[in-house]
Amino acid sequence: MTVLVAYLDVAATTRVDPRVADVVLHWMTEDFGNAGSRTHEYGARAKKAVQEARTFLAGTVGAKTEEVIFTSGATESNNIALLGIAPYGEKHQRRHIITSAIEHKAVIEPLLHLQSKGFEVDFLEPGPSGRISTEAVLEKLRPDTLLVSLMHVNNETGVIQPVAELAEKLRETPTFLHVDAAQGYAKVPQDLQAPIDLISISGHKIGAPKGVGALVTRRRGWDKVPLEPIMFGGGQERKLRPGTLAVPLIMGLYEAAKIFHEGQARWERDALAMREQMLTALGKTRFQVNGDADHSVPHILNVTFDGLNAEALIVRLKDQVAVATGSACTSASYTPSHVLTAMGLPEEVATNGLRFSWFPSQVADFDPEQLAAMIVRMQPSGA
Repeated sequence: MTVLVAYLDVAATTRVDPRVADVVLHWMTEDFGNAGSRTHEYGARAKKAVQEARTFLAGTVGAKTEEVIFTSGATESNNIALLGIAPYGEKHQRRHIITSAIEHKAVIEPLLHLQSKGFEVDFLEPGPSGRISTEAVLEKLRPDTLLVSLMHVNNETGVIQPVAELAEKLRETPTFLHVDAAQGYAKVPQDLQAPIDLISISGHKIGAPKGVGALVTRRRGWDKVPLEPIMFGGGQERKLRPGTLAVPLIMGLYEAAKIFHEGQARWERDALAMREQMLTALGKTRFQVNGDADHSVPHILNVTFDGLNAEALIVRLKDQVAVATGSACTSASYTPSHVLTAMGLPEEVATNGLRFSWFPSQVADFDPEQLAAMIVRMQPSGA
């Protein structure tokens, strides 16, 4: 069996932290009660644990305990936020939505569905920086604008969007703000303290298991975000997300969030150090960085190598380094990245963007110099 030298695709998913796995196993095999069971101690312990997890997660984004509902991940959270607010928009003749052309498909596809139902959706393009400006969003605001949906951190380029600044501006209007924070939650924590109405969170980007996440539904004063459920059956999670709570996964998310919160400063420092090592090593090759390096998370780097096909390079590297061309949800399509295309980059660049993403503690033995040497040997000679 071939052992990979380095896993550089944490933007797709992270390894479950062993400490998290222990917690999940405990709640699967020992405290295995249903949090909805009211007649015995097993259920009571599960309910208490879930509430403790809810309170902690709320605190990480400056929200109240009752403003967090648990879901299966950011995709479901996005769908509840976007499709759940649509009936309010229809009722009040506010069918205009602003988003970006670089969103994850978990946002773009629900919005295309709403577009087919009569909503008008503006897909803003960021330009070569990969960053949507607050001004560009505000210029599109109209009296009938129901919602702005803008991701926190782009999953392909790592570019941080100005969601905190935008939240402050939109708070002065009736327009709601939804932020897909799948890639940014816990990594750029200060941004999510801003008064964002709806925040989607994913567990498996921070060392929790796949299949768990959360949706923050922040009140404006006494007013709740006017969401309606998109599924029915049981009324759990404030009647917005029915179904038996996945207590082991929720406790895994809780544990992962605690671990990341406690080590975030060190993680950021080490991730940035590795980024610098990567860029120094890749300086021996001919490449360009895709996206605004001054507004990026430290652990995601999207590059295009001159004269090299990204898919061919991935095949050549697959026994040494695990990397990707973009979103794990669409990477099998071998089409130009919709993110890089929306940035206005040439087709050759958009088709061959390669994403490296890492957690420093999981690639301690990785040597970027060896990677660079392999690429140099593959790159055609000449300018």
